[in-house]
Amino acid sequence: MAHNVNFDHSFIRHELEMAGFKWTTKKLCTVRAARKIKPSLPSYSLGKLCRSLGIPLLQAHRAGCDADATAILLSRLLILDAEGEIARMVKKNSHDQNLPPNLPPADFEQLPEKPGVYYFYNQIGKVVYVGKAKNLKKRVAQHFGGHKITPQRQHFMRDIYSITYEVCATEFMALLLECSEIKKLWPEHNRALKKFDPKFGLYEYEARNGYRYLAIGKLSKFQSCLEVFHSQHDGINTLLGMASEFKIDYRFCQYGTTLAGDMAPPPTIANLPDPDQHNNQVTLAIDALLGKRPSFAIMDKGRHKEERSCVWVEDGHFYGMGYITTEIGFTEPSQLRDYVTPYKSNHYIMQLIYTYASKYPGKLLFKKNFEA
Repeated sequence: MAHNVNFDHSFIRHELEMAGFKWTTKKLCTVRAARKIKPSLPSYSLGKLCRSLGIPLLQAHRAGCDADATAILLSRLLILDAEGEIARMVKKNSHDQNLPPNLPPADFEQLPEKPGVYYFYNQIGKVVYVGKAKNLKKRVAQHFGGHKITPQRQHFMRDIYSITYEVCATEFMALLLECSEIKKLWPEHNRALKKFDPKFGLYEYEARNGYRYLAIGKLSKFQSCLEVFHSQHDGINTLLGMASEFKIDYRFCQYGTTLAGDMAPPPTIANLPDPDQHNNQVTLAIDALLGKRPSFAIMDKGRHKEERSCVWVEDGHFYGMGYITTEIGFTEPSQLRDYVTPYKSNHYIMQLIYTYASKYPGKLLFKKNFEA
């Protein structure tokens, strides 16, 4: 028994396992018990619970004092427990003890066993974690199992006050929605996707001498680029290929400059190409690069038999996704745009879509410039 029992239990179990002992025991969380027996209190922290119930707590956050106060709290809760809540909580088949201390059990019980995206909220209603699942209830339960003792995990568990979810037709739809929501909300406890952000871009600009330049540089929040790359090496190879194919003078290609605004033209050199001809070649190279971007739809099963799911990619960018009733037919790609919810595209999402489209080419519709 403890106040937020999973926190203490994980440390004790870990230390015993390190010493060669396997420890299994029933648990009782006085936070969860107090929420059931005395609902609607302003706070369930140990100190405020003690004040509400008239329990002496002389030195809060000191081990001995907190333990004495928790023991008295349990005795008071046992007296107040007219509905037998504590007895139900300590049953072996009770899942209550594995839940975060501040999470209402009803939030977990409502989760369906379907694909989708789930959201964890903190005390002020802010999303602190977004995840996707093939089975929502099973995946969320995995968060609350185990006995990791890291401070990050303990803070994560104590930060969860409520859960909502959105059912998706497929795990792939859930994955795209998860990525979009993380990029939009940047929840505190989501960190993995940050490493997938591209670092370099292909820029185009015109210098004061009238010549247009192509350059590979680090991405900037304040400047748009033609294409993005995970590595400088990939960007340089693309630029070299464009210069070779369209006969662009190497003196107008730059590599590795940090910001496009810092790119200065080289000194005046004899035998420079005609400006109009050169600029036209740059235009052709850019048009060819952008023209290779595909447009297509991925059509798949819906959330029920009367609908289909749709992911729409337009000119190489994730435009949106949604669900369409099976009775609706399409003759033009543009008609799909009216039935999907727009989302912001990013490099990682497009990697996911291209991988999925190549694996399941039979699900593609209205293909343009797509090579499976």
